[in-house]
Amino acid sequence: MTTTLPTSARPLSPRRRWAALGVLAGAVLLLAVDGTVLYLAVPSLTRELAPTATEILWIGDVYSLALAGLLVTAGNLADRFGRKKVLLIGTAAFGLASALAAFSPTASVLIVARLLLGVAGATIMPSTLSLIRTLFADPRERTRAIAIWSAGSGGGIALGPLVGGMLLEHYWWGSVFLINVPIVVAFLIAGAWLLPESRDPAPGRFDLLSAGLSLAAIVLLVYAVKHAVSTGFDAPMGVAAGLGLVSGVLFVRRQRRAAAPLIDVTLFRNGAFSGAVLANFIAVFALMGLLFFFSQYLQLVRGFSPLQAGFAEMPATLASIAVVAAVGVVAGRLGRGRAIAAGLAVAALGLALVAVAERAPQYWWLGLTLVPVGLGVGLALTLTVDSVLSAVPRDKAGSASAISETAYELGAALGIAILGSVVNLVYRAFLPAGPVPGEVRDSLAGAASVLDPGSELARAAREAFTGAMQVTSLAAAAVTAAAALIAWRTIPSIPSGKD
Repeated sequence: MTTTLPTSARPLSPRRRWAALGVLAGAVLLLAVDGTVLYLAVPSLTRELAPTATEILWIGDVYSLALAGLLVTAGNLADRFGRKKVLLIGTAAFGLASALAAFSPTASVLIVARLLLGVAGATIMPSTLSLIRTLFADPRERTRAIAIWSAGSGGGIALGPLVGGMLLEHYWWGSVFLINVPIVVAFLIAGAWLLPESRDPAPGRFDLLSAGLSLAAIVLLVYAVKHAVSTGFDAPMGVAAGLGLVSGVLFVRRQRRAAAPLIDVTLFRNGAFSGAVLANFIAVFALMGLLFFFSQYLQLVRGFSPLQAGFAEMPATLASIAVVAAVGVVAGRLGRGRAIAAGLAVAALGLALVAVAERAPQYWWLGLTLVPVGLGVGLALTLTVDSVLSAVPRDKAGSASAISETAYELGAALGIAILGSVVNLVYRAFLPAGPVPGEVRDSLAGAASVLDPGSELARAAREAFTGAMQVTSLAAAAVTAAAALIAWRTIPSIPSGKD
């Protein structure tokens, strides 16, 4: 992908540039909110739609899975037809899919609706970072712009539960999707007015086979991982993993030989670029995998209402937003590599403390542990994106953006799939021995729907889920610490804004 802008779009005034950034950050905020707003609604929709534990996981991660699988292809199409045009069309489709999700009569229909939301979201994402790279040529301005963009993404992740909690206090679970419709209308109006058009004047031939191979590799490998963690190693898992690996190898080989590849795989020869992408992936993997079940923990174990649970997650939100004010100072003093490593190390410490605080009788201990998680992840995500874009020439910014965004969404999908499956496995292992109703063994949400909250089995189920959350929090802390080491070793510590 390239980032060539038409002549009419180049001389944007500073006010117009920052206003355009506001629209782009708003688009990312909408997608991030939609990725997490569902979390608080799981207990409510479980009562009405009666999904299985596997269906709950698919409802959670099919959105990010579709985004990750289609970002590269959608970005290539946006290069051809105009990023602004594709972004606005995708936003309209996002609104329609939101309406379908809101009124889904069954769990299967909701999964399909979430899939369509991911497809629509994939047409929105690719233009954001490449436009930022083009609109903000000055490195210092770009770092601030990316910090605001990241605040939209990180803030959306954390604001989703709060928005969901406020809606669920007064309306049915479908309201967490229906709220997207008026937001989409406002975005369409602002985007049509403020955003410049941008397209590749010579995009080359569209490679349909490469698009199919990239989608097959991501979907099949994620399915194989989910199946292995939840069911075990068997023939379907082996077939999916094998086909996914073959598709991935063929995709990479084809990109190396193609005259107009969907992504420039040679970018990975740059150690700083590869390290930033991998650190971004692992940070999102740990955060999203934990958040998906954290809202359920607050409601089903601690007894919070949806609104209370949303407010209970606010420390992470406020901390991630506060990063915008500090990122320039921290990166300027430490350099990108050390600042990213420090952010990830702080997040890892916070995740480990979350595991300890999940059994604390008072919520405040748990709330305090969310602050380092929000600070660390917010700092790391901002600077990994900045590192990705700064590690490549401007004419490679489109390809770099597609890879970065794919890593982000793939990290979210795999985080929910793997860490979510770990929660389910450990929860079942910690349940009392002997006969247990199928709904109880399936999930804590299922247990809450059939058991008296004061019964011995209900208390045992809550204890089992808390233990599962502690194990998963420690696992998330371990992978985040590994990401900190990767960032320290691979990303140069050049002060941000000096490239």
